[in-house]
Formats: sequence, structure tokens, C-alpha cells
Amino acid sequence: MAKNKTTENESSVLDYLTTIPDEKKRKDCSEIIEFIQTQTGFVPKMWGTGIVGFGSYHYKYESGREGDAPLVGLAARANAITLYIAFESEQKQALLQNFGKHKTGKGCIYIQKLEDIDTEVLNKLVTNAIDYRKRQYQS
Repeated sequence: MAKNKTTENESSVLDYLTTIPDEKKRKDCSEIIEFIQTQTGFVPKMWGTGIVGFGSYHYKYESGREGDAPLVGLAARANAITLYIAFESEQKQALLQNFGKHKTGKGCIYIQKLEDIDTEVLNKLVTNAIDYRKRQYQS
């Protein structure tokens, strides 16, 4: 079975932030990282080369595949800031109605800039995602 490339490592979050070419996106990512760290108490860690994660959980699928992943995370991508926040769809959709300008993927929320979102709703999304993963994987 292939080894997961997105693992927690000792790379510097600050070094990662300096690689973000767009100054506004770099500043927004820094502020979101600080916000999540303050809300959760988790120290931001690099996962792979491009994801800043907070906390971790161990998963094991029925297929036998297993590994570790951050409870929540973010990444600066070319087209958006990607927030890795996953939990029950109905609850998530209700919160996203008041979140602000965004797009969604399966387990991701894409935003363009920090001013587009409500940070109180971000706090609820992060808290719910962490609670969900802890319940789901009993970590």
C-alpha cells in the first residue's frame, strides 16, 4: 500500500508562509493561522509541503489503509485559500449560510480573502470539525 505523503513534519510554518507570492494571501493565511491557534490551542504544524494543520487524529479505513491527518488545516493555493474543515454536512451547510463569500469541495472550503468571511462562523466551523473528528475516530 502506498505511503501517505501528507504527514506531519518539522518544516517551518513561517518558512511556508514566506513562499506564498501574493502578499495579501500571505497576510490572510498568517491571520487565519493565528486565529485558529488561539481558538484551538493547537500549535500549527506543517503537513507535507503545503498544508498547515492543527492537532491530529489517526484514521483506519475498512480497506486497511490508515494514517494520521490534521483535525483542521489550511493551504494557500493558486486560486484560493483552502480550509480543510470536515464534519456533518447538514450542520456545516447551516453554518456556511452565514460564513460569507466562499466555495466548497468535499472536505474543503475555498475563500479568496479574510474580509470575505465571518470569523465567528469560522470559529464554529473549526470547533465543530475538531469535535466531529474526535468523535469519529475517538482520539
